Amino acid sequence: MKISRKYPTFDENVERELLSKSWMALREPKNVWSSILLSLPFMFLAGWVTFTIVNLFSPLTLKEFGISDNGVEITFNLFYVVVLWLLVVIHEILHLVFIPNFLRSKKTYIGLSWFGGFVITEEHMSKIRFIIISIAPYIFLSILLPLVLGWLGLLSTTIKILVLLNSLASSVDMLVLFLILLQVPNNAVLVNCGPRTYWKL
Repeated sequence: MKISRKYPTFDENVERELLSKSWMALREPKNVWSSILLSLPFMFLAGWVTFTIVNLFSPLTLKEFGISDNGVEITFNLFYVVVLWLLVVIHEILHLVFIPNFLRSKKTYIGLSWFGGFVITEEHMSKIRFIIISIAPYIFLSILLPLVLGWLGLLSTTIKILVLLNSLASSVDMLVLFLILLQVPNNAVLVNCGPRTYWKL
């Protein structure tokens, strides 16, 4: 595993080699902004699921977001900055730990960039493994965590907002999941070349 400040870049030479060996390029967005735009429907869907789970135990109110009859009040302090940073770190670690042999891998990268955290691996993996890696942060932080904490009566305002933010931030992961399910056969193997994905039977 390598810690990187920059997202691994696309390598045309590696792509040519992959295509020459019958790998198929996944039809996917080619940059961050198009990924975010196309993931908006998944943002609403993922957010709605988490919002519904939270409301089963402790309904979210506008007041918890600082909205009241008197106006909007938003408080920023160091605690919230640290908690938000920890959320990003935990989200990325949950991607990371499901990558096979991630600690010894020389093709796995973790880091923070201007658009958030990232984990990417160029190791070969099965379709089911790729799916698990993609959706693990959403399942653990935005579905299981509010279910458990809600059952225990521990859903504070901060936790409710964090699990909802994680849900919204998982929208690109949901887009990746959708594209994999739509295009890749069940018995295929996948590999990344920088931000691009390829599969082969």
